[in-house]
Amino acid sequence: MMVYHFATIADQVRVPVMIYNVVPWSYCSPALLARIITEAPGVIGVKQSAGDMKMLADLLLAVGERSVIMSAVDALLYPSFCLGAHGAIAAILAAVPELSVQLWLAVQAGDHTLALDLHKKLLVVWNAIYGDNLPANVKTALALQGRYAGLPRSPMPRSSEAQKAAIREALLGAGVSLA
Repeated sequence: MMVYHFATIADQVRVPVMIYNVVPWSYCSPALLARIITEAPGVIGVKQSAGDMKMLADLLLAVGERSVIMSAVDALLYPSFCLGAHGAIAAILAAVPELSVQLWLAVQAGDHTLALDLHKKLLVVWNAIYGDNLPANVKTALALQGRYAGLPRSPMPRSSEAQKAAIREALLGAGVSLA
């Protein structure tokens, strides 16, 4: 059923399709994803959101050479990149793009001392922005850096004063320049 579903989508849109493997709403196992990628022309990869590194490793082992596997686990980008994820699609990338790119480059260069340090900085920022109003908190992180990103969509609440303070502290602790 899932192979047919994604094959139909890929056929109808006629552009490459990337599956958003999102927990808990529509999670597909690594074996099912490998089958979809093998049998559904046009499906080119997966945005993997499960925080289970074994599942990511299994997915990369099964299809990593013939598809694009992007990590969507903001708190675990470092180990995801070490396992071979081809990149990331995650909120933390928008909140602190420079640190995120530095992490990617450090892992690619094999500088795991630097990568681990960057991971810890990113994790502190992630812990500060994570919440029910995550998009609003990403916008707050950007605004604190002088990159106004507008208001969150209604009915999402803006970042609270406590959240703003925590985000400011996390950014400063990570060495991010504020406006």
